[in-house]
Amino acid sequence: MSLSLSTPLSLYSIPIVWFLGFYPNVLKGALITKAAGSYNNVAPRTNVSRLTTKKVDPEITARVARMEAAHMNGNENFPIWAAAVLAGHVVGIDHQTLNTVALAHIILRIMYNYIYINQSSQIQGAIRSAIWTSAISLPFYLFIKAANIVRVR
Repeated sequence: MSLSLSTPLSLYSIPIVWFLGFYPNVLKGALITKAAGSYNNVAPRTNVSRLTTKKVDPEITARVARMEAAHMNGNENFPIWAAAVLAGHVVGIDHQTLNTVALAHIILRIMYNYIYINQSSQIQGAIRSAIWTSAISLPFYLFIKAANIVRVR
């Protein structure tokens, strides 16, 4: 079976987008362990605040906070993405559209995470926000397209 944009692939984007939301948390844990010498898995939500008491370099603490924020944003983004892809499949949006939108969403989420974790200026923050706006528009595009298909049936 050859792969093309007409192949039903967009459902694979659901676990990929989940992973894109989760991996900043893994990076955060590794950086906390390196910077603080240990990771508190008994109370993991205290790890970021613990860095300030350990007198860790403020740049590392800020990077860890951005990793946590990227992770939380991914968690907030994931349900709407999964619902939009599923809605598109249920109503029969063509696979080429679903695949194209899914690929665009994945690329934008990768860019978003990279910039969020590495940003250090207001302009980078503005670029990150523009990427977020572009990415969040994609599930809404699928919802509207799905609603229009249902409306005319």
